[in-house]
Amino acid sequence: MNKLLTSGAVALALIAGGAFYMTQGATTNANGTITVPGAAVAQTQEGGETEIDTSSVVEMTMGAEDAPIEVIEYASYTCPHCASANATLIPQLKKNYVDTGKVKFTYREVYFDKYGMWASLIARCGGPEKFFGISDMIYKAQDDFIAPAREGDEAGVADELRKIGRMAGLDNDQLEACLTDSTQLRTLLTWFQENATADDINSTPSFIIDGEKYSNMSYADFSEILDEKLGE
Repeated sequence: MNKLLTSGAVALALIAGGAFYMTQGATTNANGTITVPGAAVAQTQEGGETEIDTSSVVEMTMGAEDAPIEVIEYASYTCPHCASANATLIPQLKKNYVDTGKVKFTYREVYFDKYGMWASLIARCGGPEKFFGISDMIYKAQDDFIAPAREGDEAGVADELRKIGRMAGLDNDQLEACLTDSTQLRTLLTWFQENATADDINSTPSFIIDGEKYSNMSYADFSEILDEKLGE
């Protein structure tokens, strides 16, 4: 089970004009939150600091708004256990609980590394309508888009993610606009920090079921918890 970053420096890569620009000096605090110069706060013209407003981040949900149970999944696109859950647990959860109106499901990204951040920008590029479909494609291609990273080929990682975006029907202009959106990346990073802190997330995948945190589990165990809450 992958762990959230808890120590050392974090480098965020922004893709622009085919080149990679590294944000220097990012660190992880003792409480596990990531601090990046220019990302956690925005400088005002008067020289002060202002918190980044994360209200623009769209919660990616599926299922009935008035479903009796709310499930929030915290997962990373670079986490193998998350890819496994996406292939086994989530489809059954969707079929038996989300599509039947019993569960409202929300997916929240967790960032271990810059590659997961890039994947998040691609997944969100098509808006809420395409988010879950693109996410599924990213998880299914996880080995392919991570493979170049093992060789230090960051451009290769970005190219693999672009391929996924194009297969999902996004054009090159859309993809480049999303991948070069540093404001969106910084906002998502702050949003991730806020959520992970509020829900005490320290590993992925993690699930919040009606406000109670659970670690990764089998579908059988998951459904048992849901059925108990539903009184079935």
